[in-house]
Parts: sequence; structure tokens; C-alpha cells
Amino acid sequence: MRQVGLRKHRLAEAMRELLSELLLTEVKDPRLAGVVVSAVELSGDTKFARAFFSVYGDAERERQAADGLAQAKNYLRRELGRRMRLHNPPALEFLRDKGFERSDRVQRLLDQLAAEENQGSVVRGPGSEDDEAQGDG
Repeated sequence: MRQVGLRKHRLAEAMRELLSELLLTEVKDPRLAGVVVSAVELSGDTKFARAFFSVYGDAERERQAADGLAQAKNYLRRELGRRMRLHNPPALEFLRDKGFERSDRVQRLLDQLAAEENQGSVVRGPGSEDDEAQGDG
């Protein structure tokens, strides 16, 4: 049973690499310039694949990339089947990967907290050194 999970994982990783390569070298749609496939998740029966993509830009750029991927998904599926020698390549669904945005937001919040702490503007809670010094008088 463990080998099935390993096979699915390796297949998903190979699909991610091939999709990224196809988007970079084969697909000529200008809406897909700079689109990166960050992960692929396969269903249990490998008939369905979710490909997570990321693209740098605003909401309009994201929408254009999603439209371009929707238009190119049949070509990408056919090429996956041909190049990976899959009799029934999985149906593709492309979803926006928000992991990079979330990690960037967390990093900005941590940087902001560090800057506030360096400025001394962090509100001290109960039990801080200042409370102890003032409490015994």
C-alpha cells in the first residue's frame, strides 16, 4: 500500500515538472508568461489532478493567467499523456497557489513586529519587568 502512495507522489512531481516546462517552452500564450506550477495533487484513482500555479502581479494578472490556463488545459493534458506515456492522463484543474502570498504576509507582519519592538512601542503585558519594578515600592 505504501508503494501506491509513493508512486502517486512521484507521478505528481513529474507532472509538476513537465507542466512547468511546457508553460515555459511550448505554450505561446502571452497570458501564461511567468506562470509557475508549484504543486500537483492527484486524486486517489489518478483520474483528476489539481495543479496549483503562482504568478506575480495584481488581480487582473491572476485572472488572465487563470483564463490562459483554462484555454490551454486540453493541450497540456494531451501533452502530459503523450510525453509521460499515460493511457488516460488525468483531467486538469488549475487553482491559484496562495502559499507564497501567505508566507509573504507572515514575513511582513514579523518584520513589522520586530521594527515596533526596536522602537520600543510594543505594549508590555502583565508580568513584564516594568510592572515588577513599579509593584514593590
